[in-house]
Amino acid sequence: MGEYVSLKEAMKHSNIYTKLSLLIFGFGNFIHGQIVRGLLFFILEVAYIVYMASFGVQSLINFTTLGTKTQQEVFNEVTQVYEYISGDNSMLFLLYGVVTIFLTLAILICAVLSFKSGYEAQRMKELGKKVPKFLDDLRSFKEGRLHIAFLTFPIIGIVLFTIVPIVFMICIAFTNYDHLHQPPGNLFTWVGLENFKNMFSMSGGLASTFLPVLTWTIIWAIASTFSCYILGMLLALLINKQTTKFKSFWRFLFCLSVAVPSFVTLLTMRSVFNTNGPMNVLLRDLGIIGKTSAIPFFTDPTIAKITIILVNIWIGVPFTMLTTTGILQNIPKELYEAARVDGAKPVTIFRKITLPYMLFVTTPYLITTFAGNINNFNVIFLLSGGGPDTLEYYYAGKTDLLVTWLYKLTITQKDYNLGSVIGILVFVILATISLLTYRRTNAYKDESSFQ
Repeated sequence: MGEYVSLKEAMKHSNIYTKLSLLIFGFGNFIHGQIVRGLLFFILEVAYIVYMASFGVQSLINFTTLGTKTQQEVFNEVTQVYEYISGDNSMLFLLYGVVTIFLTLAILICAVLSFKSGYEAQRMKELGKKVPKFLDDLRSFKEGRLHIAFLTFPIIGIVLFTIVPIVFMICIAFTNYDHLHQPPGNLFTWVGLENFKNMFSMSGGLASTFLPVLTWTIIWAIASTFSCYILGMLLALLINKQTTKFKSFWRFLFCLSVAVPSFVTLLTMRSVFNTNGPMNVLLRDLGIIGKTSAIPFFTDPTIAKITIILVNIWIGVPFTMLTTTGILQNIPKELYEAARVDGAKPVTIFRKITLPYMLFVTTPYLITTFAGNINNFNVIFLLSGGGPDTLEYYYAGKTDLLVTWLYKLTITQKDYNLGSVIGILVFVILATISLLTYRRTNAYKDESSFQ
């Protein structure tokens, strides 16, 4: 509708009627002839005031206490049975408090929009221009502000179903919401940074579990990411060689392995490498191991980790091969021809041409894959279940990742506060590694290269 005006400039040049729009939404629009727009702003303010008076203020109070009245068991003298009198629900108090805070932030944004809208109408009136009416506003959403019309509802959906739940989860990390303080029968309270201190405390804390699980998670993410990437790229190079025959057949063969759902492959491999599974039976029949022996593929911690990485290579290499095949075919053939004329060997060509080009194009893919492997729940849960179990860890196995440990803490043990702490730490680790890595790559520093 008009050029952008900063809030500072609008405050400096607006009249008293426009400034009142910060307190009475839409007042400036009413004064300057935009009745419908001013009415919409005013309705939003009234709705918020009604909400706060009837529910919002109490929600904020409950948010600070998370409830004070617990569920009680009383004896009913009439029916001669014990009955439960419901108390406060800390989880609902926390959720309603978070929602109320978001609504308050939204109404503050509406106050700013109301003020700037009133100032825009005031300025157009002062310049002798026509102040747009409601029908003009509707037409603008089909023309200059079409992006606002299309993005409004997706943004609302993201806030409601992504940002609000994330904030709710973050808040749980600062409470003692666990199996002992589980609503509706029990209340939980704010404990500040106690859960974070407990996570990193060696004396009676969870550091003896968190640090080994974190170490294995990082090792797993690095090993699974780069093993699949390197082997997949080498496989693509092998198939793309001019001397390789039946290229389409080999690509089709690996596409078949991609078409099989990964959970089917994982459950099959779990049976194959079981103590009495086909692999151990075959090794016994071949005399490689004793008739009563078995390789502990999932019961020995070290062997289990190696087995998981190898199975993940079997699943992940075909995906990388298909991804890198298209990139390899886009490398200019002139580069290879010039390198051969200069006498470069195949290893030198790969190191100087193929690998730099691949890394430049696929760095975002590598970062995404690394992040996905840190949160790779399916491979660990379906293949080893996090085992072998150990008493050294707090409800975690030797092959558990942070995400599978989080699952056990929340679903099995109901320690939602510790699960939330782990979720926050995983996000911080991933965000830090991803941002630092990406900003140091040529894909970020020199976007114009290889074009």
